Amino acid sequence: MVSERGLRVLRAIVQDYVDTNEPVGSKAIVDRHQFGVSAATIRNDMALLEDEELIAAPHTSSGRVPTDKGYRVFVDHLAELRPLSGGQRAAISTFLTEAVDLDDLLTRTVRALTQLTGQVAIVQYPSVARASVSHVEFVHLGGTRVVVIVVTDTGRVSQRVAFLQGELDAEEVAQVKASIAALVTGKPVADAAQAIADLTASAPAHTRVDEAVRTVARIVAEELDDFRQDKLVMAGSATLAKREGDFRGSIYPLLEAIEEQVTLLRLMGEMVADEQGLAASIGRENAPFGLVEASVVTSDYDGAGTRSRVGLLGPTRMDYPTNLAAVRAVAHYLSRLLDEDDTSR
Repeated sequence: MVSERGLRVLRAIVQDYVDTNEPVGSKAIVDRHQFGVSAATIRNDMALLEDEELIAAPHTSSGRVPTDKGYRVFVDHLAELRPLSGGQRAAISTFLTEAVDLDDLLTRTVRALTQLTGQVAIVQYPSVARASVSHVEFVHLGGTRVVVIVVTDTGRVSQRVAFLQGELDAEEVAQVKASIAALVTGKPVADAAQAIADLTASAPAHTRVDEAVRTVARIVAEELDDFRQDKLVMAGSATLAKREGDFRGSIYPLLEAIEEQVTLLRLMGEMVADEQGLAASIGRENAPFGLVEASVVTSDYDGAGTRSRVGLLGPTRMDYPTNLAAVRAVAHYLSRLLDEDDTSR
């Protein structure tokens, strides 16, 4: 059982090690922090922390550094997060407010986060599990060329150029638009996909309009299937190379996870958030995902009635109070903007 002063010593070691990237000794703690006790007393506290495997000596006769377990205890006992400055909050709000659509908003989100923290920033697209098709547009470009646009109420948008088998006149174009709208608009994504599957499994088309409806419907189905795939937006991968010294082994597993996304989606999906929607997965806690030298911190955000996550990926030697505050602040703005967009529709 770690005493209250022991937790304060652990907090000092974590903070100093994150700041300096150097092992922390008892004299440094006495000099930098107001404990009101001798270096010998601090050494006794450090010995107890070492017995609990919360700190370790990287070299003989050196200072101590936090272990993964030590970082976990530190995060679990954070008294408060390090708040962002008023200027940082204003910059985030302005930058995100200028987004023109969901894709732009999420891209801006990760750019803002990586600039704030120097870590790899990650954001999940809002889940379409409860999303509905809010609008389908069919634009005739002349001849057999058309543009099919699909929009969900979570803000997901796709635009695809396609070619019909035959050219349509204006009346036939209107008929195709009406048929597609009646087929999927207002339906949950899964129901819309099923309606299209039922249509394409029915008797073959006999008219140019019927054939065009089937062609457009197949395109809509493909776009809806893409929507149903979980998706991440990321920024800041280059920061890993700059901090390669923070990793004892190779950074390749992290780069691979960023490239494939599936690993990060699974990890973020299994992280358990606290009552504030914040979560952290540290070092060896990530062993099942092959990311034992990395930490991930996340915050939940709400979009169109669904809950997703925004987070940061980096080495275990990260500034947890600042990073958790950053993801919480960005998640707050993201939720607010998506809620405003939802209520305006």
